Amino acid sequence: MPAVSEAAPLGLLQLVLWSAVLAAAVACTVLVVRHHLGTPDGDSPDLLFWDLFGGAAVIAPALLIPAVASPAAGLAMVAVAVLSGVAAYRGSPAVLSWYETRRRRRVDDPLCRAAAVVHDEILGRWARYELDPALAISYPDLADVARPETAALVKALREAETLKTVGDSGYPRAVDRLGKALERAETAAGVPAGLRP
Repeated sequence: MPAVSEAAPLGLLQLVLWSAVLAAAVACTVLVVRHHLGTPDGDSPDLLFWDLFGGAAVIAPALLIPAVASPAAGLAMVAVAVLSGVAAYRGSPAVLSWYETRRRRRVDDPLCRAAAVVHDEILGRWARYELDPALAISYPDLADVARPETAALVKALREAETLKTVGDSGYPRAVDRLGKALERAETAAGVPAGLRP
């Protein structure tokens, strides 16, 4: 093997470059494999195979080329691969959780914005009974929290406000429950359908 090592002497810069490529390839492969194995619906085995194959296609040359040039460099590369694999394995739950949260926000944000518009409409509808003296006198049951329907409305209102503040993905469902609670409270108070928007 002296011909190979003399033809391409492995300098420190080359070793650093191969180490960076190897560490990135091992870390990405570990993350992708953990992602595939952690999906509840079970990704296709083909996806897992091709991700492993792609990782191996980068990892093998990054290990073998320095090892052929210098056995000490090969041992160093094996150490880099093991360390980056362990670090990626231990850090992957946090990375995958961050990724899932980001994906969920991207999906949930439009739903939450639409729910916020409906929420504001429901609050405006309910505020009419609180702020309009004629409606407050005609339908006092909507301000009486001793009535079960009004108590349920206040509870649904509090839940929707809390979930909106936290940015929870259950916020749109809470707004739906708030709308239904307001309808039940209006029905129990005897508000005619013509006065409801």
